Amino acid sequence: MGISYKLENFEGPLDLLLHLIEKNKVSIYDIPIVLITEQYLEYVSHMETEDLGVMSEFLVMAATLLDIKSRMLLPVSEEEDEEEEDPRAELVARLLEYRMYKQMAVTLQDMEEEATQHLYKEPTIPREVAKYEAPVNLDELLDGLTLSRLQSIFESVMRRQTDRVDPIHSKFGNIVREPVSLEKKIGSIMDFARQNRKFSFRQMLSGQASKVDVVVTFLAVLELMRMGHIRLTQRELFDDMDIELTESGAAAEQMTGEELKINDEYL
Repeated sequence: MGISYKLENFEGPLDLLLHLIEKNKVSIYDIPIVLITEQYLEYVSHMETEDLGVMSEFLVMAATLLDIKSRMLLPVSEEEDEEEEDPRAELVARLLEYRMYKQMAVTLQDMEEEATQHLYKEPTIPREVAKYEAPVNLDELLDGLTLSRLQSIFESVMRRQTDRVDPIHSKFGNIVREPVSLEKKIGSIMDFARQNRKFSFRQMLSGQASKVDVVVTFLAVLELMRMGHIRLTQRELFDDMDIELTESGAAAEQMTGEELKINDEYL
């Protein structure tokens, strides 16, 4: 909302012009421009404001009045008088529009003041009455319901239930953590290596139960390679891998489970 600037009791130059017209009791359609201009300039000369925006509005109106006054003082021939428009016409139109909005503002203000005198009471319906629901009339509810109509309603409900099911995600099962321990897998590979000494990776995987078993077995092989207990060779790319028990691995036959224990919390 903009800030309203006032010069004494006037809001802007149009408000001041309306005051001068009413004060001199002249018609707004036939403004004595000389008299109104002199009185307007007298008011502006006594105006005290530091706001250049407000001052410029009043000065622009003063220049407009002087322009209208000078055009009306010029002599006009009879031919030009019939065709030339009254210099005050535009100013009169602006004053009429401003007066209309000013009267509307006064009316709205009166309506607002009148509305403030109205008091409203909140409803005080008893709780039992507020919760009351009219009994259902089954005859009206089932009126026109046939067996075929009931079947179509049932099929529509079932179809909506089916549409809500995601055809892809509904087939997903729950992921259950399989009890596969890297520590135990390392121990079983060491037992297998002690029995066979040299064997292939595919041969060792022949007895694995699941994909998780295969992954943990591969991790166990990598861990045993890091520890130096086995040696892994591969003749060609994507060929089967040969695993051989090393001397340190053979010496680890007497190692306890605590010495072979691996942190497998990430599994």
